[in-house]
Amino acid sequence: MVFLVACTMHIMIDLLPRLERRGPEGRPGCSCPPPAAAAPPRTAPRWPSKHTLRILQDFSAEPASNLSSQSREAAAERAAGGGGAGGGAAAAAAAGRTRRLIGPGAPRPPPPAAAAAAAPLAALFEHPLYRAALPPLADGDLLFNVNSDIRFNPRAAEQPEWQNEDHHEEFLPTGETSIDSYPNWLKFHIGINRYELYSRHNPAIEALLQDLVSQKITSVAMKSGGTQLKLIMTFQNYGQALFKPMKILDFRRVPPVAGRLVNMTREIRDVTRDKKLWRTFFISPANNICFYGECSYYCSTEHALCGKPDQIEGSLAAFLPDLSLAKRKTWRNPWRRSYHKRKKAEWEVDPDYCEEVKQTPPYDSGTRILDIMDMTVFDFLMGNMDRHHYETFEKFGNETFIIHLDNGRGFGKYSHDELSILVPLNQCCRIRKSTYLRLQLLAKEEYKLSLLMKESLLKDKIAPILYQPHLEAMDRRLRIVLKAVSDCIEKDGYDNVVENDFNTDVNTVTTER
Repeated sequence: MVFLVACTMHIMIDLLPRLERRGPEGRPGCSCPPPAAAAPPRTAPRWPSKHTLRILQDFSAEPASNLSSQSREAAAERAAGGGGAGGGAAAAAAAGRTRRLIGPGAPRPPPPAAAAAAAPLAALFEHPLYRAALPPLADGDLLFNVNSDIRFNPRAAEQPEWQNEDHHEEFLPTGETSIDSYPNWLKFHIGINRYELYSRHNPAIEALLQDLVSQKITSVAMKSGGTQLKLIMTFQNYGQALFKPMKILDFRRVPPVAGRLVNMTREIRDVTRDKKLWRTFFISPANNICFYGECSYYCSTEHALCGKPDQIEGSLAAFLPDLSLAKRKTWRNPWRRSYHKRKKAEWEVDPDYCEEVKQTPPYDSGTRILDIMDMTVFDFLMGNMDRHHYETFEKFGNETFIIHLDNGRGFGKYSHDELSILVPLNQCCRIRKSTYLRLQLLAKEEYKLSLLMKESLLKDKIAPILYQPHLEAMDRRLRIVLKAVSDCIEKDGYDNVVENDFNTDVNTVTTER
């Protein structure tokens, strides 16, 4: 499970500094204005020529899916550091001198290997709670049928003026070919079903994570919408990049995300076809490569993203299938915050608010209210209080899982537990039995959540990801969740709180999601 700090969603790379690299007070961003006449590269860039955003991939084209918190709290913490603070006047005076773009920095040492002695993560996945199988999948439970007439052609979305003069014929497989010949991003798409984005041990997911950090970046463009800069990166195999698997909770409802060290010169500036993005590159007085792009709030020289000197860490997330092939419905979270200084949301003033929600479709039947409780637990563990919307695949109707998108506000303050995130659980007093049992398991010393997270995060290319205090905060918050459920059981009774989603016994293989 890869929880990358401050990932912005919608298939982009969030070029923020790693959380563990920041001091307790945060690090200020590059506040340096660009040189008055920053020299462009000697050779003008070649603008749109090859494949563009392919029809199979668009993290979300719905405006509601691009919504972000309107809070401007801790804006400095969202900016990447490294530009240097002083010397603005001197830099302006010396702007006439031509600066050379710095070459790649020293190679990063490989991440530490996972401890070979005790392997709590492997032991966890051998537990019966993590070996339960899905119900048999019918054709209607699959998002795609590999034998359909859909031709997976990345060039279908190309604009005529962007055609490549080289005319390379690089088509993706059609439904008639073996699935083994599909690129890993396409295997991920085909594996999506009514119950999950990917299976527990799908080898294509591990391979996809490797692609996210190793595939050559061939194109970069800004993604519209949102308060912060988001970049769409296209790879050599036509994949586009977000993987945040939720394996430890066994939810598997977040698109795959991996960390990557990006060369801002070679892998962004030199390959972008976005002129607006390219024009925002500059060299700071500290001689670091910086850029800021265009977005609603945090795209300016004050919030520029600066490399060291042109290396920067970020997270890449795999795209979901394009909306033209797999439509998604955007839902307003019933417990959405008001994002207003003086006006409170209804759930904040009405203790019986959940009763009203449970009488409103789609929460009046099926498993949707239980899905909200799962999402509530997930958000509370990482401190994400910005869950304003969620999405589902239209094909599966209301009987399907919630896609957990936009987790960028997670892992902010490890010393603070935002109890308001748990209001849905406290008001509704409902939880899946499978979720409850897993939470109890993760509270045990041999399956301690912080240890499992630490082991899992060691696999990431830019490990370590989280401060130890953040890991310890998850253990503390887990105890708070279990106490909340215990209080509900004491008040309403076990059978009225814990929903048995197991078909039979916990040791059998089939569960109902």
